[in-house]
Amino acid sequence: AASKLRLSGLCFLLQVLNILLFAVFVRYSPESSPGQCPPQLNCSQRNQDSGFQQPRFQDVHIQVLLSFGLLVAFLSRYGPGSAAISILIIAFAIQWAVLIQGFFYFFLNGKIYMEAQSMVSADFCTAAVLISIGAVLDRVNPVQMLLLALLEVTVCTLNEYILLSLMGVSDSGRSLTVHTFGAYFGLMVSRILYQPHKDKRKREERQNMGHQRDVFAVVGTIYLWIFWPSFTSATTVHNNAKNWAVLNTYFSLVASTVATFILSPVLYEESTPRMVQIQDATLAGMAVMGMAGEMLITPFGALIAGFLVGLISPLGFRFFMPVLHSRLKIQDTCGVHNIHGLPGILGALLGTLLTLMATADTYGDRLELVFPLVAQGSRTVTDQALIQLGALPLTLLLATLGGCLTGAVLKTKMLRCSPDAQYKENTVFWEVKLGNC
Repeated sequence: AASKLRLSGLCFLLQVLNILLFAVFVRYSPESSPGQCPPQLNCSQRNQDSGFQQPRFQDVHIQVLLSFGLLVAFLSRYGPGSAAISILIIAFAIQWAVLIQGFFYFFLNGKIYMEAQSMVSADFCTAAVLISIGAVLDRVNPVQMLLLALLEVTVCTLNEYILLSLMGVSDSGRSLTVHTFGAYFGLMVSRILYQPHKDKRKREERQNMGHQRDVFAVVGTIYLWIFWPSFTSATTVHNNAKNWAVLNTYFSLVASTVATFILSPVLYEESTPRMVQIQDATLAGMAVMGMAGEMLITPFGALIAGFLVGLISPLGFRFFMPVLHSRLKIQDTCGVHNIHGLPGILGALLGTLLTLMATADTYGDRLELVFPLVAQGSRTVTDQALIQLGALPLTLLLATLGGCLTGAVLKTKMLRCSPDAQYKENTVFWEVKLGNC
């Protein structure tokens, strides 16, 4: 009863806080006309808001709600409960992200002016939170998850603001600000919350995944194929740029999927990959296109990138994940390091390399859309490439510091509990399947 009341009370307090802050600060953006919209709000983009954002906002929201909800539902004992709690995290994180991002981006004369773009940005930040939760799933309770979302949204928005607004980094598909940040933030939280007794239970958990995990993986993978290209291109305003991002994402994911069928029979006993391995390859192939998707000017480049990351991700599961557990004391429940972290880093490095090719001859009119400062002459191509490269260690630094701080908060005596007490608490919070355990 105390556990349930603690979750209920925290939800009540956080929702009341959101309502009060929305009442004081949040307003809908004025009509997108020069006479009514203040110039500080960049109304030139809002003229296109209703026309281009609504379909892609729906795709992005479905992607966050369904795909990520299904991807965290693979644990045999906590499957349905994981999906339910992920919806709770999404519901809170979107509200909190609208507020925090509003203070950074849309704050004017004491008010936050929001629009469809605000919701899309909030969905991106929520995706980073869900990636982080994948690293600590089955070792934190919903109360800790809500507090993780509260802190991570704040740090994630700070990282995004520094990279995209202050430094002028081009990362439309969020290789850095979602995939890389979310993965390493979650891994650092996992390191702080390391629990040796969990190793045995996790091995038993994997032995009982079986059919349920593959069913969730099938449905989640289908949603990834349908909606993730819109996720990659959601912040691209112009249709010409959008088409490149969408097509490059598709080319990358098909190549990464084929690579999984090449490598998995060599690394594992099965003659063909299990569905969950195809799901991981799909995620990796899409994460690598986050930054480079709108930069690649040839389809074969996307095929090469997807093929390489499709090889690297299974190798990470096979060889590097045991090192994470045994040497670094990091328990990565969903393998976010291999399907988000490494592909995100590779995507950032690929984007840096492609930035060096950003000339008027190769990009044409697209140069001003992707690298406006380069097109205007404010920066050279080399300067932009160095800034793109410098964004990677900065993201890792903020993710590491934020993850350590969050882990320390979640590890406080008031929030943590003993292994036996946590198991009993999980039976209260989660819909637990008792059979075959």
